[in-house]
Amino acid sequence: MNHSKYLITIILSFYLGSVIAQETPSFEFDASFPKPLPEGWINAQVGGVCVDSNNNITIVDRRNITEEEEETTIPAPPIMRFNQDGDLIHSFGDPDVVPAGIHACYYDNDDNIWVAGNRDSVAQKYSYEGDLLMQIGTKGVYDTSTGVREGEPLNSSQELLNRPSAVVTDPENGDIYISDGYGNRRVVVFDENGNYLRQWGEQSEVDYEVGEPGTFAWTVHCITMNNNGEIYVCDRYGDRVQVFNKMGEYIKSFYIGTETHSRGTAWDVEFSPDDEQTFMYVINGGWEKIEILNHETGETLSTFGRPGHQAGAFTHAHTIAVDHDGNIYIAETSSGRRVQRFKLVN
Repeated sequence: MNHSKYLITIILSFYLGSVIAQETPSFEFDASFPKPLPEGWINAQVGGVCVDSNNNITIVDRRNITEEEEETTIPAPPIMRFNQDGDLIHSFGDPDVVPAGIHACYYDNDDNIWVAGNRDSVAQKYSYEGDLLMQIGTKGVYDTSTGVREGEPLNSSQELLNRPSAVVTDPENGDIYISDGYGNRRVVVFDENGNYLRQWGEQSEVDYEVGEPGTFAWTVHCITMNNNGEIYVCDRYGDRVQVFNKMGEYIKSFYIGTETHSRGTAWDVEFSPDDEQTFMYVINGGWEKIEILNHETGETLSTFGRPGHQAGAFTHAHTIAVDHDGNIYIAETSSGRRVQRFKLVN
């Protein structure tokens, strides 16, 4: 046997396999999702999108329709679940109870759904069926000098929040991580029973300036956890996703986009569904596109999307979810007011 030739064949096979495995994913707009809502319902701003263990898709709706729309329609429920075919299969949520400005959603290991609100002071946990199980914070009472939203942010309460944006929980012990958020500038952590544990983060000295590790330029817009237990936090106006360990020790940052924007670039982050989470998907909300990054290096491999109202374009692309098959879902607020699916095609 020619051992040299055999060795070269093995090396070449390994190299080609690695190249194929690392091929940058591509996506195409899928007009089949979602199906039309029940007669008379209309979407307002869609503040969040998330995926449960059954690969169903949930969106959260702010119900802020216009007076003109109220003449002919009613706002859709705050929380709506769709199957993969795009059919609405469940909806729930008392508009007077869910967080105002409902923002982002997340399913934990038990398929409980968590939501926050950027015009409120609470984060909430609901059962899969829609029963309110837990609330962090007090509705209408903010972590400020006066207790009202207009007060000076304190960034310190062990009980109150200040316009939180998102929630993620630790699958190992149930700890609750909240990006708190639009009023405060911190990540605050509670145990599974809602008891305060720790926090980190502060305001950058100058808004829109990329600050030091653990500082945030204005809005702390998202939070998620990778399979290694690292916490990813969107420093939206700092144009970066900051990464911390569970104790809040800074690890690194991923800078998003090649050019800053008045609305910031780092809006939300998710990962490809393979065990290694090879790819990181980030909404570059300022420039209305999705950045596909190498999760390990942070290199931007490709992008898709553009500003616009047509199918496949974005108007205020706000939050992102990835289903078990690798398809991407984008929820839009402002005048976008919809969720779009982009199917993985390679």
